[in-house]
Amino acid sequence: MEIQIKLLEENWECPAYQHPGEDAGMDLQSRVDCTINPGEFVQVPTGIAIALPPGLVGYVNPRSGLARLYGITVLNADGVIDSGYRGEIAVILINHGSRPFSIKKGDRIAQLIIHRFEQVQWLPVTELTTSARQDKGFGQSGKQ
Repeated sequence: MEIQIKLLEENWECPAYQHPGEDAGMDLQSRVDCTINPGEFVQVPTGIAIALPPGLVGYVNPRSGLARLYGITVLNADGVIDSGYRGEIAVILINHGSRPFSIKKGDRIAQLIIHRFEQVQWLPVTELTTSARQDKGFGQSGKQ
């Protein structure tokens, strides 16, 4: 599948799969140097803009290594990139760790996953079809 991408500065790279053919997510890189103090969040530009065709959506997800090692995650995960958006993709990162976290230009900060989707049309009804689960939720499914 080909998707249009605009690199917003010279010598910038397209997002890439670390393990082509195996990975779902492509790494997004920081376009700037910055530091995120504990408890703070920062919007980090990635240096790219894309043109997703209708029927596709981009999701910005955390990188597991940053979360596990430093407590850094995507604040609004999954960040949604709609097919009509043409601006620079930015990632809102938050530091849940106990120490400041420094990001250098070019560091991998998040993953971009492209999905197909369908839009729905709501069908108002007076009763929903039944299911085995019914209305059990919020920890009431029988397993703790």
